[in-house]
Amino acid sequence: MASLAPTPAPSANWDRYRGRLETYFDRTAFDAWKTLTTDAPVSRIRATVRAGRDAMRTMLLDWLPGDMTGLTLLDAGCGTGALAVEAALRGARVTAIDISAQLVGIARDRAPADLGEGSIDWRVGDMLDPALGSFDHVVAMDSLIHYPVVDIVATVAALAARTHRSVEFTFAPRTPALTVMHNVGKLLPRSDRAPAIIPAGADDLSRRFDAALPGWGQPRCERISGGFYKSQALELVRP
Repeated sequence: MASLAPTPAPSANWDRYRGRLETYFDRTAFDAWKTLTTDAPVSRIRATVRAGRDAMRTMLLDWLPGDMTGLTLLDAGCGTGALAVEAALRGARVTAIDISAQLVGIARDRAPADLGEGSIDWRVGDMLDPALGSFDHVVAMDSLIHYPVVDIVATVAALAARTHRSVEFTFAPRTPALTVMHNVGKLLPRSDRAPAIIPAGADDLSRRFDAALPGWGQPRCERISGGFYKSQALELVRP
């Protein structure tokens, strides 16, 4: 196993950001997310978000082994559980965790009773909790897009320290459109704001991970973009 640079720690703002997200998904936007993650009719804008999330989830699953029998997976920020279920149906032993108790409750209710050789341990809490143990693969889909780059790198590096094979995560790509949306969002009254999506540059992230995780490969970095959904995934593979 290659030696690693000292694992960076999330910034002092980590708990503050997590608290905002917990409030948002458990209270402010719970009904909207519950509907978005079904086949129920939604607005045209939300339909593009739903389609984008479906495409991103499919891509991340394609990056994982087709047969995951005997492998362990951490779904870090599992939301309503669609990715966790698909991985379990491939035979994975999945730990699915989210800070939103409401979303995890939906995930439990929606999960099929028969997962074949796979299993899912649903958790509410912090994805960085060391008590969760180690895993073969970690996926963090759209669960880090509200954090600054320094916290994205620190979080992924901390997860990588207890991952045997690969870490896949998504970030909001720094595009002119997303930058404008981010800046406009700052002008809204606080009561009307969703947690801000913070754009990150792919080249900047790549360089930071070269320093934080020396020797780890970065074989794939691909973007899903359609309508109001724009997200980019980076795969990190242990040497």
